Amino acid sequence: MYKKLVAMLFVMNTSLAIAEPIVTDSTSNSTTNSNSNSTTKVISPPPTAVAPAITNINNDVCAVGFSGAAQTQILGISFGGTTTDLNCERLKLSKTLYDMGMKVAAVSVMCQDERVFTAMMNAGTPCPVDGKIGEQAKSIWEEDPKRKPQKVKSKD
Repeated sequence: MYKKLVAMLFVMNTSLAIAEPIVTDSTSNSTTNSNSNSTTKVISPPPTAVAPAITNINNDVCAVGFSGAAQTQILGISFGGTTTDLNCERLKLSKTLYDMGMKVAAVSVMCQDERVFTAMMNAGTPCPVDGKIGEQAKSIWEEDPKRKPQKVKSKD
């Protein structure tokens, strides 16, 4: 058993001796100069301008959404917004007044549109004015034509 222990120590000492570094003296000097130029080309897609989504959750809104976007290699821009549909508002106001039993007021709101005003006059049922209806309203409209609703000019 004593011999096994000495053999193991010898093996351990041998492995330790192998692990030690070997140091030598050098008689030569060397210098290394290195110059390098490198170019890196990064290939990636350009950034993207994304138009905002304009959504109406409730369909009882008289607004129309618009959006757009443009992108170049340098600059991207996006925009969006809403615009009010005045005819839609007029129809909703008129319907609400009619539903509350205010029929003359509902007709008055609709008569703010020149097309409805002209149709009412052509039908012989002039639009109400100053609390007057029928022939009394017709004579007021004829006396003061400046009070008539103005025709909305188209963009043509």
